[in-house]
Amino acid sequence: MDTHTIHLSLAMLAAGFWIPAGVWLMSKRHAFTVLASVSVRDEDPLPPVSVVIPARNEERNLEQALQSVLALDYPDPEIIVVNDRSTDTTGAILAKMAERDARLTVVTIDELPDGWIGKPYALHTGAQQARGEFILFTDADIVFHPSALRKAVAHAQANGFDHVTLIPEGTMPGSFLTAVSATFGMLMFIIFKPWQARNPWSRRYMGIGAFNLIRTSVYQDLGGHEPVALRPDDDLKFGKLVKDDGYRQDVLNGRGMVTVEWYRSVGELIDGLMKNMFAGMEYRVSSVIAATLAALVMHIWPWIGVWVTGGWPQAGYAVTIVMMIISFGVTMGPFGVKFWQGLLLPLTIGLLVYIQCRSAALVLWRGGIVWRGTFYELRQLKTGKV
Repeated sequence: MDTHTIHLSLAMLAAGFWIPAGVWLMSKRHAFTVLASVSVRDEDPLPPVSVVIPARNEERNLEQALQSVLALDYPDPEIIVVNDRSTDTTGAILAKMAERDARLTVVTIDELPDGWIGKPYALHTGAQQARGEFILFTDADIVFHPSALRKAVAHAQANGFDHVTLIPEGTMPGSFLTAVSATFGMLMFIIFKPWQARNPWSRRYMGIGAFNLIRTSVYQDLGGHEPVALRPDDDLKFGKLVKDDGYRQDVLNGRGMVTVEWYRSVGELIDGLMKNMFAGMEYRVSSVIAATLAALVMHIWPWIGVWVTGGWPQAGYAVTIVMMIISFGVTMGPFGVKFWQGLLLPLTIGLLVYIQCRSAALVLWRGGIVWRGTFYELRQLKTGKV
């Protein structure tokens, strides 16, 4: 097979993926309900809600995040923060804030029991204290608009959802980190199709750690966080549990309502994603190889091939690139992403491929993962399949 035929085949493969995928993605631009658009009447009854927040070495954003939780306009929420073996000033910040505001309950974990990863155990521990009809699991760096919880609960109540999760608005420094976040989101859309989670006949699911709101009775029926005790991607797999057990779920666009500073630097981003990239592929090397090859051929090579070929192969690569940029801008626009940031796609996808491969290599070399200072053996992690 000559070089021209190879290029033509690769160009047709990439275009054959991105033309239908791009059209399909763009058709889902408004598939998510926007939390900010949910209306709530003052006379509508709202059930008791418990907010559970795990915190481990969160001194950088903790006070701002908790102040936003305390400022929620929800009637008398129960707020439980679990200090998970923090070694920085997290404990002191929590003690000071709890002294100032009696609504804040602090639970301290000194030791992690066998068979658990830190965050799922912290969530599970906090939930044991919860008395609300709903529990909101969120993170210690999430900033809420005052009406966010009221709107989310009203949406769940009005539509009969047992679990509501949402895509938060990311606030990261610089266009590159913003583009990486948006690229990650777009690829998650392609893989998981989260807008189908609300369809009771679909097996599609989603769970996002920034905001997992669930009926307490459903949470208890699922066994709490125990089924995801050994999952670094506990939030996502928690969403899978909800759908697998036949409960109703919805995914919202949280722009303007729930914000998070995802990462401050490329180094932080790499370290943050390292823990769950390989877990997301169920620790299968074959899946990593297949995903890497697919990304190189369909997402990265067209940006190179368009400059080194001519004729029909070049045209095919060009069409692929144009479709990638347009679908990126249109699909991620509702989440605050700028259209021109699609020009960074070969770099952002390349970085995510690097993290994926590095994650697998380090886990296999170390025989496990290191997450927030604790080592978890791969042999044990593999038993935590959901």
